[in-house]
Amino acid sequence: MQKFDYAIVGAGLAGASAVKGIRKEDQEGSILLVGREEQFPYNRPPLSKDLLLGDKTVEEIKIEDEGYYAEQGVELQLGTEITEIDPDSNLLTDDRGKNYEYGKLLVATGGSPRKLDIPGGRLDAVNYYRQLGDYKSLRERLDRATKAVVIGGGFIGSEITAGLIMNDIEVSVVFPEDFLLQRVLPEELAPIVQRDYRDHGAKVIPGDKPTRISKGPDGLDVKTEQGKLLHGDLVVAGIGISPEDELAKDAGLKVYDGVEVDECLKTSDPDIYAAGDNAYFPFSALGESLRVEHWDNAKSQGELAGENMAGAGKTYDYVPYFFSDLFDFGFEAVGDLNSRLDNFMDWKEKGKTGVGYYLSKDGKVRGVLLVGVWGAKGDARDLVKSEESFSREDLVGMIG
Repeated sequence: MQKFDYAIVGAGLAGASAVKGIRKEDQEGSILLVGREEQFPYNRPPLSKDLLLGDKTVEEIKIEDEGYYAEQGVELQLGTEITEIDPDSNLLTDDRGKNYEYGKLLVATGGSPRKLDIPGGRLDAVNYYRQLGDYKSLRERLDRATKAVVIGGGFIGSEITAGLIMNDIEVSVVFPEDFLLQRVLPEELAPIVQRDYRDHGAKVIPGDKPTRISKGPDGLDVKTEQGKLLHGDLVVAGIGISPEDELAKDAGLKVYDGVEVDECLKTSDPDIYAAGDNAYFPFSALGESLRVEHWDNAKSQGELAGENMAGAGKTYDYVPYFFSDLFDFGFEAVGDLNSRLDNFMDWKEKGKTGVGYYLSKDGKVRGVLLVGVWGAKGDARDLVKSEESFSREDLVGMIG
């Protein structure tokens, strides 16, 4: 049985970033990095952005080149699934029955796409766009496709819709809300973005959802609750992810909408940490615990978890950001973008560039959306971290 000072379960961004964190504090300790996918660790955002638009290649989205892990003394096990954690014995078991002993463990298992619970929802031809294999499957079919149905109006569904249209595919996008990105965009911005999608040729179908997916003679047919029949050579579903926390739960770790961790990213077991999409952590700037499913959070959390596994004892107080490009609108965002909060747009150019603010009941800034406003993430973070209360008038002109 192999023994490692550090074991990392999950070879996504959080897991790969933990290697860097460990090596900041410990240049000699042995490291095991286990990933379920066959591919070397890669960045996920380009799957629905640069790769789909042809701006990057698969080789260019790798987090590190393939030689990096050997240089860092990492035992890399790809195409391998850890099936059991035994915290009492500090043991891992993989899907081949092989055991590994660890000193400190990071659970960075990320999330898995939610599936449609409807007839045909689990057909192989329905692409739940999450992994590099999903992109490759879609790319193989793009040259032969002319029509697609996208299910879901969040960021993934919106980005895929834009990417497919820019690949000359006719797209119908169906979702239950009134507007694309309604759950995150300020109420005055969502209709503008949706109109832009229609201007680019998208068939936008709000307030509806699929009830059945079936194979037809020349593609897939999607029947909706309102009786519409949508046809596509491709059907892509982006309806969110669920945290991969079953492994942690089976090991007896505390779980609530992900693996519960403290401010140092340590779980209920002192030898086990969690980071990334599966971590339910104290977001200090917002004063509450939550999960964050974004690239920047996975990168920064993974690195700090690695440092702490090696004894650094640091607190995670970082405010992560995320970004998106949707046709004519480029976004960067910091904090909590929940459209149910009091929100408004401070326009620099009406309908094109501006700053969105999301306020708590007592006037504290919980989130900032930068629309075509660049280089202002630091100012946005300062506002989210601030304990000060603001009126709408106070915030006008503050950023940008």
